[in-house]
Amino acid sequence: MLAVPTYLLRVELEDRPGSLGSLAVALGTAGADILSLDVVERAAGYAVDDLVVELAPGAMPDMLITAAEQLKGVYVDSIRPHTGLLEAHRELELIDHVAAADGRQARLQVLVDEAPRVLRVGWCTVTALTDSGPRRVVGSAGAPETLAAETPWLPIERPVALDDAAAWVPQVWRDMDTTLAAAPLGDVHTAVVLGRPGGPAFRPSEVARLGYLTGIIATIIR
Repeated sequence: MLAVPTYLLRVELEDRPGSLGSLAVALGTAGADILSLDVVERAAGYAVDDLVVELAPGAMPDMLITAAEQLKGVYVDSIRPHTGLLEAHRELELIDHVAAADGRQARLQVLVDEAPRVLRVGWCTVTALTDSGPRRVVGSAGAPETLAAETPWLPIERPVALDDAAAWVPQVWRDMDTTLAAAPLGDVHTAVVLGRPGGPAFRPSEVARLGYLTGIIATIIR
């Protein structure tokens, strides 16, 4: 049996009655089955939503972009394969799993292993600034082997989207068009770093979400 391909589609659309319904109809006409929807951001006049959709085996994901952007006021920010589990209350489950782990190192490892699924990124690390320079404390399975030799953004006092084109970013990260975000984890010299190869850019609401989550996790680890 062929595996059913699943994609994460990020769209920006006009925030008006019926716009999401029209998008659902357009995607359904293209052969997509919408499995879940998360609101990423809402502002005056528009919304940004993440939709997890299934396509029939052999169908091309470009069809989703074509179908969506035929609608007035709809723009596809990104589309990428989705391999995460579809679960409700993802943040709460992550917090519970971290709390259940035995010891600081184990809790940090659980954090970076599960954060990519919860926050919909490619990889996650915990980085600390030491007297000898930055050190990767733990990393998820998808974290790049190439490390950043410098982290001029550390110390860090609040969650931020990092400049992914800055000189400190390893070239291999830039080659993969990796967008980056970070948030302090308990103190200004330790941070959770998220990487999203191929984008899209981190929205302010996603950065804030990272900050809330790391704040709670820092309390548990402490």
